[in-house]
Amino acid sequence: MGIEGLRQTAFEVAYVDEDCVRRREPLSACWTLRFERLSPVRTVKSYQGQKSVTRDYWAATTAGQLSCESHLERHHAMLMDFDPQVTGLVGQPFRLFWPGRRGGRGHVPDFFARLGDGGGLVVDVRPDDRIEPDDAEAFAATARACELAGWAFRRVGAIDPVLLANVKWLAGYRHPRNHREPVASELTKVFAEPEALMVGAGRVGDRLAVLPVLYHLLWRRVLEVDLTSGPLGPRSMVRRAVTAR
Repeated sequence: MGIEGLRQTAFEVAYVDEDCVRRREPLSACWTLRFERLSPVRTVKSYQGQKSVTRDYWAATTAGQLSCESHLERHHAMLMDFDPQVTGLVGQPFRLFWPGRRGGRGHVPDFFARLGDGGGLVVDVRPDDRIEPDDAEAFAATARACELAGWAFRRVGAIDPVLLANVKWLAGYRHPRNHREPVASELTKVFAEPEALMVGAGRVGDRLAVLPVLYHLLWRRVLEVDLTSGPLGPRSMVRRAVTAR
């Protein structure tokens, strides 16, 4: 749909602008904003009797904190941080308003990500077995608004446990302080062809010193390894990636 069609929709967006002023505008007036650079529209707070656990996540992509309302949200934030296509990321980016079945409705998506091709991605985190009718309406409305704005939309839930365990391990080495030269350059040479993780590390030097750098390069996708077929271990085959982050 073109801009004229977008102007005819009833979607409105509340957000916090670059001057920390709260605004509410039609989607047609703000769909080009760089939401990944703006402050969250609401603060994630803990409260007595809360079922989920709130916890911040430090994103290497932005070198900043993301507030998450559950462990599952934090894990999906980590996966987006690990995704080389994601160049910007913010939690609680805006509140979307639309006329619902029982009057005006509002919904705050969990994340907004900017992608390498310039596109936007809106993400809601909710397992399949926890979607009530009002949630389904909110996700459908958000998907429609994203379609109109030219953004992608994902509703994500459970994560493959093997992938999650492996990425969580690599995330422990995501900070740039784990990049050390000349170790990093030597690792890219050693793994120019597939080699077992521990064997390749040993060819570069003391493994205790080399492994943090190796894991950091795997996090950055400079090196690559299969993270879905089994736990990351000494015999995992590592190779230099064709393209790196």
